[in-house]
Parts: sequence; C-alpha cells; structure tokens
Amino acid sequence: MKRTVIIFVVALLVVLTFILWIMNTRMAWDSPQMIMIAVGLVVVGFAVYIGIARFKSTLRKEPAEDELSKSIMTRASSLSFYISIYLWLFIMYISGKVKWETHTMVGAGILGMAIIFFLSWIGVKLFGLRNG
Repeated sequence: MKRTVIIFVVALLVVLTFILWIMNTRMAWDSPQMIMIAVGLVVVGFAVYIGIARFKSTLRKEPAEDELSKSIMTRASSLSFYISIYLWLFIMYISGKVKWETHTMVGAGILGMAIIFFLSWIGVKLFGLRNG
C-alpha cells in the first residue's frame, strides 16, 4: 500500500512542478515546450493508471504483482526496448534535417519511448503471451 501512495505523491509533485513552471515562465508554446509538457503528461498518466490498478488490487486483497503481470511487463519492456532502438536511429537520421535543439530531440525521444512502451504494454495485455 505504501508503494501505491508513493506513486500518487510523486505524480502530484510532477504535476505541481509543471504548473509552477508554466506559471513562472513566458510560454512560447512552440514544439520544444509542447514536447516537454507531453512527456510529463504521458509519464504522469501512466503512473496514475498503474497506481489506480494497484489500489484496486489492494482493495480486492490481491497481491500487487502476480506472475502474469510480471511476465506481461517483462515482455512489453523487451518489445518496447527493441522498437525504441529504431526510434533513436530515426531521431539520429532526422537530427541533421531539423533545426531543433539537442534537449528537444532527447525529449522527443523520451516521449516516443514512453508511448512505445505504453502501446507495447497494451498490445501484450490484449493479445497475451505465447506459451512455451
């Protein structure tokens, strides 16, 4: 239960930090800032989803993680790592053609990795694991 509370506290702190950042800076609302905000929202959204799922499991007196959920997470993480390598190769390819700063490219890569992991996790959860 403590880990579930920590997930919500950290997510709240990240959201508050983003709110303070937006309030204290003059936002240009260009691509780099939008990517940074999107990265934060995706990561916080995924953390809140995991926290809610763990909280529901706690209410039903189920274990936080069982063998199936660990297997799904392992398969999704390995699949997303494999796909993310190609994402970074694509980012390296377009880095000379786009006039973005380095930190913007890294932010776009992190956002892409978060989205790839989320989609891999959904795919593995929907289509299941292979036997064997």
